[in-house]
Amino acid sequence: MSWADSSPGMQAGKLPVNGHEVEHDADQQLKSRSRRRSVVVVGLGMVGIAFIEKLMKMDAKRREYDVVVIGEEPHLAYNRVGLTSFFQHRKAENLYLNPRDWYSAMPEGSLNYHLNTRVTEIHHEKQVISTSTGATVPYDILVLATGSDALLPRHTPGHDAKGVFVYRTIDDLERLIQYADTCKGSTGAVVGGGLLGLEAAKAMMDLETFGKVALIERNRWVLSRQLDGDAGSMVVELVRKLGLDVLLSKRVGKIEVDDKNAVKGVLFEDGERMDCRCLMFGIGIKARDGLARRAGIKCADRGGGIVIDANLMTNREGIYAIGECASWEDQTFGLIAPGIEMAEVLAFNLTQAKVHTPRKFRRPDLSTKLKLLGVEVASFGDFFADRDGPKELPTKRLGTRKDQTNGVQPQEQVKNITDGPPPPPVKAICYKDPFQAVYKKYLFTLDGKYLLGGMMIGDTKDYVKLVPMVKNQKALDVPPSQFILGASKDGDDDGSDLTNDTQICSCHNVTKGDVVKTVKDGSCKSIGDVKSCTKAGTGCGGCMPLVQTIFNAEMKAQGSEVLNHLCPHFEYSRADLFNIIYVKKLQRFADVMKECGKDANSLGCEACKPAIGSILASLYNQHVMDKHLHGLQDTNDRFLGNIQRNGTFSVIPRVAGGEITPEKLIVIGTVAKKYNLYTKITGGQRIDMFGAKKEDLIDIWTELVNAGMESGHAYAKSLRTVKSCVGTTWCRFGIGDSVGMAVRLEERYKSIRSPHKLKGGVSGCVRECAEAQNKDFGLIASEKGFNIFVGGNGGAKPRHSELLAKDVPPDDVVPILDRYLMFYMRTADKLQRTARWIEQLPGGIKYLREVILEDKLGIAASLEQQMNELVSTFFCEWTAAINDAGRKSNFKQFGNTEETIPNNVEGVTERGQTRPVYWPRDSVTEDFRGTQWSSLSWQPIIEAKHLFDTPTGSSKSVKRGDTQLALFKVKGKWYATQQMCPHKRTFALSEGLIGDDVKSDRLWVSCPFHKRNFTLNGADAGRCSNDAEVNIATFAAEERDDGWVYLKLPPVDELDARLGTERWKVRKDEGIAPFKKLDEKLKGMKGRKPFGASHLPNGIGEKGVVREITAGGDGGIDW
Repeated sequence: MSWADSSPGMQAGKLPVNGHEVEHDADQQLKSRSRRRSVVVVGLGMVGIAFIEKLMKMDAKRREYDVVVIGEEPHLAYNRVGLTSFFQHRKAENLYLNPRDWYSAMPEGSLNYHLNTRVTEIHHEKQVISTSTGATVPYDILVLATGSDALLPRHTPGHDAKGVFVYRTIDDLERLIQYADTCKGSTGAVVGGGLLGLEAAKAMMDLETFGKVALIERNRWVLSRQLDGDAGSMVVELVRKLGLDVLLSKRVGKIEVDDKNAVKGVLFEDGERMDCRCLMFGIGIKARDGLARRAGIKCADRGGGIVIDANLMTNREGIYAIGECASWEDQTFGLIAPGIEMAEVLAFNLTQAKVHTPRKFRRPDLSTKLKLLGVEVASFGDFFADRDGPKELPTKRLGTRKDQTNGVQPQEQVKNITDGPPPPPVKAICYKDPFQAVYKKYLFTLDGKYLLGGMMIGDTKDYVKLVPMVKNQKALDVPPSQFILGASKDGDDDGSDLTNDTQICSCHNVTKGDVVKTVKDGSCKSIGDVKSCTKAGTGCGGCMPLVQTIFNAEMKAQGSEVLNHLCPHFEYSRADLFNIIYVKKLQRFADVMKECGKDANSLGCEACKPAIGSILASLYNQHVMDKHLHGLQDTNDRFLGNIQRNGTFSVIPRVAGGEITPEKLIVIGTVAKKYNLYTKITGGQRIDMFGAKKEDLIDIWTELVNAGMESGHAYAKSLRTVKSCVGTTWCRFGIGDSVGMAVRLEERYKSIRSPHKLKGGVSGCVRECAEAQNKDFGLIASEKGFNIFVGGNGGAKPRHSELLAKDVPPDDVVPILDRYLMFYMRTADKLQRTARWIEQLPGGIKYLREVILEDKLGIAASLEQQMNELVSTFFCEWTAAINDAGRKSNFKQFGNTEETIPNNVEGVTERGQTRPVYWPRDSVTEDFRGTQWSSLSWQPIIEAKHLFDTPTGSSKSVKRGDTQLALFKVKGKWYATQQMCPHKRTFALSEGLIGDDVKSDRLWVSCPFHKRNFTLNGADAGRCSNDAEVNIATFAAEERDDGWVYLKLPPVDELDARLGTERWKVRKDEGIAPFKKLDEKLKGMKGRKPFGASHLPNGIGEKGVVREITAGGDGGIDW
């Protein structure tokens, strides 16, 4: 069978799956594929994916290799270092190192992956592996990246009881979460005080389920492999203050169980016992070398691991091992950094060794810098050189001869045996501040010329500078004491004094030079680009402040700072303009252009108009359909509804917190039925009605408003929804009234315009059913109030939110959100979501906490006052439009007639509802602009009074026969074009924003669908400035003394033949049917029924039931 065809979710590349079978798609493809070697990677963990990324990047030009990766877990490669964050969001996808579409975006056949599959055998003679699915996969090169397993002491009685866990995978945490719900309020315990154990303890505490969490450590302090007794003891003090109960010098002798084999307590070897209901082991890891052992590949007898040489090859030709499963010089490494280094060495040697000297894997740097339970901890270099003796000394600089061993003369070795070794040739300087919880110990050579290593607690700012000093054996140019005394300066890490070879991200071995290079060569324009290109910050994330500093400095040095000017008409950012408009109390676009624009008489453009319209709405909340504001609005705001791809609009009434009465559901259903609207539940817990004609919007809104509903502002860059789970309103697990809080927040912030759309969420417990942690603001109920998260979003660049404040009482939630939202509205760039805004704040979430919670800038009261003033101006925009004749007049299909033209996109019925057919594959590339008409004559089209002379311009659609035309009035002059945009054959150019360039005297209209900009005047009239494939026809227009606007048009029949609506109707057979093959596969699936039908034998289905309900009298329900 074909490996690709049998692998759901895997890129459909065609690979041979046994020694003989190859699928032939085309002769050329077969020849191309036969030239490429197959690399099979066993293990889709952090090291496995790092190797794949590096191999494919280095192999991008030559394309020598195709990669197949086989993962045993059901997940794509995820960040195991950040596993504790899973308790905040509980979504595996948030931990993924690359999104799913990254895999499918690789060149055809270059990367194939398979999940939930275990490799069972390696047949190295045949160069084939077998899998648990029965498939065989051939390889030219086999890379084992099988990782390690968490240790479980199987000699300990009770190790197999219910409630015993290890801390290693997402599956481990999911099972812990499920089990913890059965023992709320009890004691949970973690065995092991190393890195893994402290991470596991944090995980248990983050659950907020256990009444107490205890850490059991057999040594006299924690982190004994990274810290000495003084440093480890300080960590113990700090984590105890955070609520963790630490038990030292304790060994588990037995796990006590009840009659159901569930954990009930722990008996220690010293005879003491402790009650606990859940026990997690974090005592270490063991290399997963079983697959290699079964294949006869050499493995280490002591400690385990697949034995590799400096080339990372095993004792079998063509088989390599990397990461935690590999044993190099009788050592395995449980940190991510050595594994990444192995991946880089192997990828380099496979792709570059033909033209460069092959690289060797050498002793890795085991320096670590982590934040454990909120405590900054770092160890670097040879941090136990004073205890165990230095592993190596800077020999050349100290003049040591080749016959010396570790700094000891051969003649002294015999004396050492008889008298004992001398003290290690190391001197230490220590600093301890119990008040600030800071501890530092730096180790130097005896002459104080070289730094060997050290450890830090609390203050780790100098870590990134000290690590390269050790690695490069750089001689010190200051006395050793100055390292301690000079390290206490304030401020964040500054990258200006770092050399380019300084490693700034130890997880992925990224140097300062790597970041600098991405800026210099233009490949990275944002910090997000840097993370994607270099992987810096995608491991533990601790390096991000420094990465941001280096990025900012290099952008400035290159003179390529990303200008945040609003557009060519303004040399100000959105935040600058907000403040100017606020201080000077400007309320009209013309005033803003006069005060701030580069040309006081400019019309602006499609970029600055909506941004300024949003600022004016954020400050004064006037109706966006008022004459002086209407020309600033995108089509959605212009008509208070989202324009859809067939030119109709969607209608979404507000459903605060997702709570709705049966009566309102009935009204929505009635309206949708009456106007033949397609209905769908939105992701924000509202009901969307699609397909509303512009001329029907006022009538639809009237029925909804009459029933007590109002605009949901789904069309605006404003608050959309505050999603909620049911919380304590009904849920047996809820600990907070999430619905009540969500309704209150949505009612407070509804209608406020902001730089981008805002979404909120409130969850009643840590199960997070409302997905509050991927919202712009989100609340999760705790026993003491609500945890407030900010800066999350879905969309094209998803981002998990960050904790702003913890255990906030309900009364204090609104003031905090008032400050946060108004600070965002004041300072964000145009169309900048809160996620990107926080990323670009100096200091990120830390700075935001200082501003919002600590009032660092002294503006908290002002922010609250401004928000109070803004929310007090609320009105329903639908209602205001219904009650104003002038606003109502905008909701006609044409300005010159009451007649209408049916929609130009055909409908298709699916699942009982009608939707528009798919868009055509291609744009219309005909030369409308150069059309040769048989004759042209001036014809009266519309009374001039229907268009206004405003600083932003005005427009109307007009009808001539079956042809739709767009008419514009700009600074007293008239312009006319076809209404259809050829890009997708949409009829909406009259709804587009008008822009100008005063210097070149050029005017354009921007299509509201995909922003194709068509010139309205001059020799280039009709050309599209940003898509050369398309163009439009233009017509002369003028206003005459009789008060009418005349257009110079061809005969109606000729006009319709060229531009008529029926001529350009989008028909069913023009689009691509995306589900044709899938539907064939799904035919005849058991248990399926037609949409609308009933599963009951005598059921009458949805239509039958509705007929009975609406019949009234004895045959229906009397509401």
